[in-house]
Amino acid sequence: MAIIRTLAGLTLAATATLALTAQTAHAASASWGPYHAPGHAARAAGTLTVRGEDHADLPTADSVRVSGKVQDDTRGAACGWAVFRVTYRSGNELPHREHWARDCSYRTPKRFSFTFSDVYQVELKVCAERKAAKPSLNCLYAGTWKTLYLSK
Repeated sequence: MAIIRTLAGLTLAATATLALTAQTAHAASASWGPYHAPGHAARAAGTLTVRGEDHADLPTADSVRVSGKVQDDTRGAACGWAVFRVTYRSGNELPHREHWARDCSYRTPKRFSFTFSDVYQVELKVCAERKAAKPSLNCLYAGTWKTLYLSK
């Protein structure tokens, strides 16, 4: 009788361990950065957590959470910008949208965090420019984007 209880307990423990391993295998977290604006006028760094990659038709992640800090390293009226371009799945299309975080306080980092669903790619650009409601076209279109995540 004691052997049966021991075997039942071991089976239950093994099942729980496998379930926990399966859950954690679907989430992956990685650090990114620091990335700098030209002239080191601003910087950004953080982590990216991916959950549930799906490779059926268009490879995407169920959700991607990006968190981190952006810091303004200018002494003037400029701000530090962390601009993200998130490409996501919409039907059979891969449109994108921008998300940004801004810090205008010299060397006092500002935290940010956001989550998107059905994500194919996340890219980053760090800029330092005037305070505004959104980043300039120069920040959005000049220079190159750094790839933080690409579903394969």
